[in-house]
Amino acid sequence: MASTETTASSAKGNPGDDPAGPSTTPATEAATDAVAGSAGSTHGSPTEATTETGTGAGAEAAGATPRPTAGDLAGLEAGLDALDSAVVARQPWLRTALSKAFPPVIAIVIVLALWQLAYHFQLKPHYLLPSPLDVFRSLQQKWLEGTLLGFVWTSLSRGALGFLASVVLGTALGLIVARVKPVRAAIGPILSGLQSLPSVAWVPAAIIWFGLSDATIYAVVLLGAVPSIANGLVSGVDQISPLYLRAGRTIGATGLAGVRHVLLPAALPGYLAGLKQGWAFSWRSLMAAELIVNAPDLGTGLGQLLEQGRELQDMSWVLAAILLILIVGIGIELLIFAPIERRVLRTRGLLVKS
Repeated sequence: MASTETTASSAKGNPGDDPAGPSTTPATEAATDAVAGSAGSTHGSPTEATTETGTGAGAEAAGATPRPTAGDLAGLEAGLDALDSAVVARQPWLRTALSKAFPPVIAIVIVLALWQLAYHFQLKPHYLLPSPLDVFRSLQQKWLEGTLLGFVWTSLSRGALGFLASVVLGTALGLIVARVKPVRAAIGPILSGLQSLPSVAWVPAAIIWFGLSDATIYAVVLLGAVPSIANGLVSGVDQISPLYLRAGRTIGATGLAGVRHVLLPAALPGYLAGLKQGWAFSWRSLMAAELIVNAPDLGTGLGQLLEQGRELQDMSWVLAAILLILIVGIGIELLIFAPIERRVLRTRGLLVKS
């Protein structure tokens, strides 16, 4: 430290080296003062300096590190979560609606244009292939007659009631098959075979069993939808981690309580997929039954409407009925099952909220 002071004083005390006077700059003076101040403070309080030096050396020698706080752990967890999920800025609802509606609208316009071209160039005679405008006029006629909503409601109420009954039976059957190994070995392959069997194959047998009645229609719906729902639940149960089941047994969730609080929530994604497929099968089964089971006291659904158009050889009527069946099926999927599926996937972290 003395050599530093000597150097500083010699820099100030040799004006002869530079004809212009002392060559000391403000930066040199500041550095010199800082060194001198630190030296003075160290010399003036040796005990404090020794204590601080000893403490720091002891901490470094002991290898002690500061313990992370709760805030640090929370920040680390949030950072890890951010690595797994893409951050998407929220867009205006109008722009989101347009981005979702634009592709289907374009597809519909293309289909209608191709349809109109086929009608224009007469790929089939006009009485066999009517134009989109002819089909629209047929729908308009049924609307003005006040019967269109009645046709839709008859089929929709039958489909909803048959589907709810299928959910009850399919869920019970799926739980039994998934949890009881002998039952699974016995009827598991039969369920898969019933799922692949066309629903219309059950119509003649149901007519023989129940006659031309609503029971025939509901029997066909149940036989078409129950295997799909049961297989979906079995698939969901097979994908449950054994850790969840052990945890449920540890806290006392056994029997019906375990099914309600552990088994069904854990199997919900696969179960929901089975429900969607079950609705598709029930809707198809209903249309197949209504096409064949036709009686005056049963009411007129979309299937009966389709069959009436075939009997009258009215292709506009037939295509209008097909269009209504398609619209109802797509509407149920978009309005009921799609929001439920998004909610389930989002709550489980499988879908990033945009």
